[in-house]
Amino acid sequence: MSAPQPQRVIPLHDHRPQALAVPEIAYQAQQRSSAHGELADQRGRALRDLRISVTDKCNFRCNYCMPKEIFDKDYAYLPHSALLSFEEITRLARQFVARGVQKIRLTGGEPLLRKHVERLVEQLASLRTPEGKPLDLTLTTNGSLLAKKARALKDAGLQRVTVSLDALDDTVFRQMNDVDFPVADVLQGIEAARSVGLGPIKINMVVKRGTNDHQILPMAKFFRGGGLILRIIEYMDVGATNGWRMDEVLPSADVIARLQTELPLVPLQASQPGETAQRWGYADAHGRFDPSLGEVGVISSVTQAFCSDCNRARLSTEGQLYLCLFAGLGYDLRSLLRGNATDADLANAIGHIWQGRSDRYSELRSAQVPDTGAARKRVEMSYIGG
Repeated sequence: MSAPQPQRVIPLHDHRPQALAVPEIAYQAQQRSSAHGELADQRGRALRDLRISVTDKCNFRCNYCMPKEIFDKDYAYLPHSALLSFEEITRLARQFVARGVQKIRLTGGEPLLRKHVERLVEQLASLRTPEGKPLDLTLTTNGSLLAKKARALKDAGLQRVTVSLDALDDTVFRQMNDVDFPVADVLQGIEAARSVGLGPIKINMVVKRGTNDHQILPMAKFFRGGGLILRIIEYMDVGATNGWRMDEVLPSADVIARLQTELPLVPLQASQPGETAQRWGYADAHGRFDPSLGEVGVISSVTQAFCSDCNRARLSTEGQLYLCLFAGLGYDLRSLLRGNATDADLANAIGHIWQGRSDRYSELRSAQVPDTGAARKRVEMSYIGG
């Protein structure tokens, strides 16, 4: 007789924690340093990547992100007045770019639920780095509205998209999104994005052992050779509502081993500093990387920490700045925006906060006994994006 499975306990609490006030010294005129120039945190990591959540709403109820038993019909989302306006987002983004950010990713919730989000894309696309270069401007979506929005996003200046897709099998996919949404509609959105030139397109697959791990090979075979990049992500202990358990994590090493049984792979170099995915290229009959077959990536968010070169900051829907995906609190930049802060004040606050950063949650977690995340309150992924 098999041992009983541990009960899934989902703590009930406010999933939008209070923000940390930005220390006054960070933006007072007499303490002001240069509002331009690259930043390094306490571990020497540069600020390069800003992820901006534009809504806390999503039309899916994936149980690893927004489980239906918590985010039900009575869940109170943020009022529109609490959300940063497009102009506020762009004003902040301009200061981040001045301090070294080269890439901006729009996230959610589901970012395409934000009304007229293409107007924000257009504003962000006009920004330039201190060297005069355009930003790497991208967006992560569940694909449900992508067929309708792809052309407008491209015309507004979006360069590429990442689409979350956890299974090709329609029954499995409907169970995982928990709103009975068909996989065919997501594939239609991917094709629409490809047709307008939003690429290279990446496909993010979160794998839960025993739920969709049997979809790894079918997904890889489907996207292999099609010009799209599949990235397989370990199920993470983000937030406190997804009932995370270590025994549901399929390590990336096991993922690669499964792929290798039918699809020979060769390791590839990282394409840029701070890249989260380990890249593998599909090999030809001679064991060499064949670019025409493309590549696959694995993101070992649990089993192999990549804190050492993490260059990402996250801006929540209501203007809180988080320095780690697993953080418990963010810094309240909205109060500065809606107060009397100048652009120099904002830039100096960003610099002060980043230079004090020492976060390395994944490294610390790997050195400890894994837990369910219940003991340490963390921000929900649906609130700040992935």
